[in-house]
Amino acid sequence: MRRVCVIGGSRYFGKLLVQRLKAEGHRVTVLNRGSSTPPDGVEHLVADRDDERALTTALASRCFDVVIDQVCYTPVQAAIAVRAFRGRTDRYVMTSTIEVYDPDTAAAISALPPGEPVPEDAVDPASWPVDMELPWHDAAYLEAHYAEGKRQAEAVFTRQGSFAFAAVRSAHVLGGGARDFTGRLDHYIQHIIQGKPLAVHRRVLPTVFVHDGELADLLLWAATTADFTGPLNACSDGLIDVRALCDVIAAQTGREPTYRVTVAGEEASPFSFDHHYAMSNARAGQLGFAFSRTADWLPGVVAEALAAALSPPPDTPSLTS
Repeated sequence: MRRVCVIGGSRYFGKLLVQRLKAEGHRVTVLNRGSSTPPDGVEHLVADRDDERALTTALASRCFDVVIDQVCYTPVQAAIAVRAFRGRTDRYVMTSTIEVYDPDTAAAISALPPGEPVPEDAVDPASWPVDMELPWHDAAYLEAHYAEGKRQAEAVFTRQGSFAFAAVRSAHVLGGGARDFTGRLDHYIQHIIQGKPLAVHRRVLPTVFVHDGELADLLLWAATTADFTGPLNACSDGLIDVRALCDVIAAQTGREPTYRVTVAGEEASPFSFDHHYAMSNARAGQLGFAFSRTADWLPGVVAEALAAALSPPPDTPSLTS
């Protein structure tokens, strides 16, 4: 049994992670701003992680074997966490993102050979520059610089943390039904059902995905079993592009997708990329975590999402009422 603190953990794969930790008998503490409560048997600490005094007060005399940080987006947040958890944990696992490899936001990635899945050392947090003076507290700035915020957060933990640090760089997450709060998969389902054209790039290139349950399993493993440090790519096996994703939806809806090519400056539909956007998961395999194949779980996720999309809202009266 391990003492685990999950920062965030109130939705999507974070919620699944808390459930898995509890099921395995670990002592789990969830720390968030109080917007949602964890399951029974899970300690709940309420604090705004951006408020260092409030965070330190909430932690009081508590210590943990490991912290899993689901909601760290900036180097400022990382620096606060480094100070707040100094002497309170032996291991810190941050959920990061495939976006750290976005060539549009990192010139170093643009220089890599095109078409090859990117390894972890393509973005080295030990040497990545950090600028704490950027307007990280501005929501619009943060949204526009999401990838850079994650890169710099990794860098702060790597260089300043007094604990063993690991960054799990997640691929694009897909989960069925109501679990996917992002609405990205539902975007495709609704467009295909309604016969609306999907905006895609003229030449779409592949990317990688991960099932929300598998990502929760990986984070569980990273926190309670593995002892690696540094970045780790998390993605299921197999590349897939947006048209192949739509083919899976079309097979279950019986309706063919229609497309239109984006014009200059227009934002494409989610998961449509005009550059190769894939990670290598070889390091995870070498460390002992085997990923499933996207092609094996994607139809089931689409079926769940399709069922949710076709279900009436909870407050809709039935025809017999």
